[in-house]
Parts: sequence; structure tokens; C-alpha cells
Amino acid sequence: MEPKIVPLTDASGAMAVELAHRYEAEWFPYYGPEGPGDAAADMATYRSDDGLPRCLVALDAASHFLGTAALKSDSLGAEIAPGPWLAALLVAPERRGQGVGRALVAAVEAEARRLGYSALYASTDSARSILIRRGWARIGETGSLRGPIEVFRIGLDGS
Repeated sequence: MEPKIVPLTDASGAMAVELAHRYEAEWFPYYGPEGPGDAAADMATYRSDDGLPRCLVALDAASHFLGTAALKSDSLGAEIAPGPWLAALLVAPERRGQGVGRALVAAVEAEARRLGYSALYASTDSARSILIRRGWARIGETGSLRGPIEVFRIGLDGS
């Protein structure tokens, strides 16, 4: 069954707290005690309906977390491409390999298209296969606190 994908603004207030904890666990050292990231502050910016960033959450039929992704104006790799960016793609470990990531990528693509963007970019060290299967092209490489990551682009208007 396809997950239900909703904006974070439409999910329960507790979902932002859960996402902050998941960000901290998944993207240590960026969100770690010595890292530059602030997961709670990121969630606060995602709670707005105005412009970017926009956060989408995949839920099961009982509204339990399956995964999340964001549409942001910048991300790792912004020195290579202008954005907007598919970012913060995260699927619950027990739900990986079940199509949740694919559905979230498709939903962010659709949201970017709806907002009038002609292209979308992503940087990843783990979602390469999802992006390639969806038609994204590798355009470069950049670094992160965890090592090298690839940068991808997809045209949303046929380009």
C-alpha cells in the first residue's frame, strides 16, 4: 500500500519532535552535540506554509511515521547548482526497500513542479539508486561531514 504523504504542517504537532530526533540519529555528526545543525530549529522552519523550505511526511494508515523529505532552497552541493533541493530524505529503517523513499521523491518532485520550478537538485550518499531509477542525472560530487556525496539533477519541464 502506498504511504499517505502530507506536509508537516498537516501532521500532528508531535511529528516535528519525532522528526528532530530522527534527524539527530540519522545525520550525526551534523546534528550531534558538536555539529553545526539544529534539528529543532529546522523543524520550526518546516512548520511554515510560505515558500521554502517545505517538509513532507509519509505516514501509514494509522498515521505512524514512515519517512520524510524536504524541498529546500539550498543544501549540500549548492556550490555546484542553484537549487531548489530535494533534501533530508529519510525512511524509517524498518520500512526501507518498500517504496517509501521512491514515493517521497516523487512527491517532492511534484511539489517543486507545482511551485513552478523547472529543475530540482539533490545531494546524497545513500539514495543514489532511487534517484537514478526516477531519471535523475549525476552532475557532480561534493563533501559532507561524513565524506563525499554525489549531486544529482532532474528537469521538471522535460529539460
